[in-house]
Amino acid sequence: MGLIASPAFALILLGRGQLGPNTRRAALRGPFDGERAFADLEKLVSFGPRPSGSQALERARTFIIAELNANGVTVGLDKFVAMTPLGAIPITNVVAKIPGASPLTIIIGGHYDTKHMTTRFVGANDGGSSAAFLLELARVLARKRNGLTYWLVFFDGEEALQRWSATDGLYGSRHFAQELAFQHLKGRVKAVIVVDMIADRHLDIQREARSTPWLAELVVRQAQRFGYGHQFVDSSKAVDDDHLPFLGLGIPAIDIIDLDYGPLNAYWHTRFDTVDKCSTGSLAIVGNTVLSALDAFESGLKAPDSLMSKNPRTKSHNSAVKPKSELISSSTE
Repeated sequence: MGLIASPAFALILLGRGQLGPNTRRAALRGPFDGERAFADLEKLVSFGPRPSGSQALERARTFIIAELNANGVTVGLDKFVAMTPLGAIPITNVVAKIPGASPLTIIIGGHYDTKHMTTRFVGANDGGSSAAFLLELARVLARKRNGLTYWLVFFDGEEALQRWSATDGLYGSRHFAQELAFQHLKGRVKAVIVVDMIADRHLDIQREARSTPWLAELVVRQAQRFGYGHQFVDSSKAVDDDHLPFLGLGIPAIDIIDLDYGPLNAYWHTRFDTVDKCSTGSLAIVGNTVLSALDAFESGLKAPDSLMSKNPRTKSHNSAVKPKSELISSSTE
């Protein structure tokens, strides 16, 4: 035990490579194309570090919008200026809107910025995977006849600029949730699904402790249907992430996140978060699970109102856990 916990042993593990993949025997066939999503991840990483307000993030945003438009998806921008410990920084959430037969809406979100760091941090998994996932999900949903309306939101400013707190971090999702309330739109949002760090080649997603229980149960049930029990593990931890502002509005929300990245979590927020630590299989597993959960939601396979009324609310951020405009305006960017 002492050897495993030692910094020296951790460095040895890093030198030999990350933990081996646990997705090789998983059934990956489904509408979600993990290889295409992985190509998007590689493209996003090619822009380099992408902190909020950077030219690299602007290039990534231009790529995201072009891909969405190429698949016939309407794109809106939620722009504002955030006051941060590093000064005023422009923030832009990208909102892909896919209409369905009903105006009732499910939001699927994830961040596309990377953490501002002094070392080179390209965020292949932490920032790249969620954006790549949303691009492929948009392609799939755009080809379907959907019963519900879907908003796929690429959140900017998820990462803290200096030190994680209630005011430093989640800039994009906090503003977006505020706009939902201000524009009297929150009543049409039935659920929010957030994904983050979901390309880890050794995928183990715990239940996020503050996520809405019936929604978390729905997602896990669909994962088990595909045989993904080794990737959606039976344990839980609390994580600060982009789902919290929506829980604060009383909207059911879940965070699908793998915050166990590399030996002793050594790849998280370090220069080791690179493309070779990511997997097409992991993207496909999460993609197939989320699509199946959406199908189940549309089919009415959801918890009774008595469970839905037990939605947890978040009053403030806990620094001990991972930090993690006009909403319908069109974009010509």
